[in-house]
Amino acid sequence: MTNLLIEYQCSQCGAPAVLKETDRLFRCDYCRVKSYLMHKDCFRYVLPDTAPENKELVFFPYWRFKGMLFSCLPDKTKSKFADISRQAVSSKHFPASLGLRSQALKLRFVSPETGGCFLKPALPAREAMHIFGRHFKTSSQGPVLHQSFIGETFSLIYAPFYIADNQPSGSRHLFDAVLNKPLSSSLPDDFDISLFQVGHPEWRIRLIPTLCPNCGWDLDGERNAVALACRNCDSVWEPGGDRFRKVTFAHIPKKGDNVVCMPFWRIRADVSEIELDSYADMVRVANLPRIVKRDAKFYFWTPAFKIMPRIFLNLSRNITLIQPRQELAEELPNARLWPVTLAVTEAFESLKITLAGFLKPRKRLLTLLRDIKITPKEFLLIYVPFTEEHHEFVQPEFQQAVHKNVLAMSENL
Repeated sequence: MTNLLIEYQCSQCGAPAVLKETDRLFRCDYCRVKSYLMHKDCFRYVLPDTAPENKELVFFPYWRFKGMLFSCLPDKTKSKFADISRQAVSSKHFPASLGLRSQALKLRFVSPETGGCFLKPALPAREAMHIFGRHFKTSSQGPVLHQSFIGETFSLIYAPFYIADNQPSGSRHLFDAVLNKPLSSSLPDDFDISLFQVGHPEWRIRLIPTLCPNCGWDLDGERNAVALACRNCDSVWEPGGDRFRKVTFAHIPKKGDNVVCMPFWRIRADVSEIELDSYADMVRVANLPRIVKRDAKFYFWTPAFKIMPRIFLNLSRNITLIQPRQELAEELPNARLWPVTLAVTEAFESLKITLAGFLKPRKRLLTLLRDIKITPKEFLLIYVPFTEEHHEFVQPEFQQAVHKNVLAMSENL
């Protein structure tokens, strides 16, 4: 799992920096200014070129998807990590995908100052996602009852090309401006770049200062965090639009050394087709040998951090079935906070997958899953205490453990 690298200049002092694709919180090593990177729809990048200076560059757009894919089959739920790209404009003259070059080269953010001719995407982002989904469905064995993309990074990457005569044949060719080499076939006589929709990008990355909207204190978080904490006024904030929005949170208190608090989303939702409103309903739906607590409400639990798909699925199912009932403290814990890297909107996408993981008997999926609709009603960010051991983080009350190597490998998701 390779993370894209992006060349960047600090907007405050102009110092150079290299960001990872997953970075959201930028700290300048020179002027120490902290800013949060935001976008209106998706991040847009351009590949570097080595073209001669007298060549006019043509930037061809590609949609790129990276994230976790879950597919519910009649007998099991399959999970995988996906990283794929495809043309955002249909053309047989340009390469069908980016290949590996976006992972091997340092990209730059697109800005209005970027020179060249930019082809406008003709394929909407939503339709591109549907195409990616159909691609993975056809590769699955058996009927896919439900499919979810979770924690995805969706971006638009422009690859540079130029048109020139290829010596010694003299025929007109489309040149790859990254390698400065012609593509295999010559262009037809009627090829005209002006037949595409072209324009100059008006997109620009947006930066907001990481100051607490409540008290003006510095917000804390890791570089890939999608929620930042203020230790001064005990608050948590997530980006929304061009500002930060307050997140309702709590933590399960625990005293002791080496405590690391892992974030989870606790979500209450309406579920159609089946009754799943209480703990008793869950016991019946999952066919569990437990004493029924009729008055206890049912909640979905989902990790608020990105982790390998199989582990994500296991944690979601296991803690949802545990239905933690510990008393909550509505303040930040006095312990290390693991970063929130999965937004609650992404957690919503996982609820049907979690339900499919414990719905019994399994044959009920064939008749119910496609029709079930899950509508989130309320959510709470809960920091759950784990004890740090040599190789893993352990939650003894829930009998759950997360290996440190798995978390390290998940940083690029």
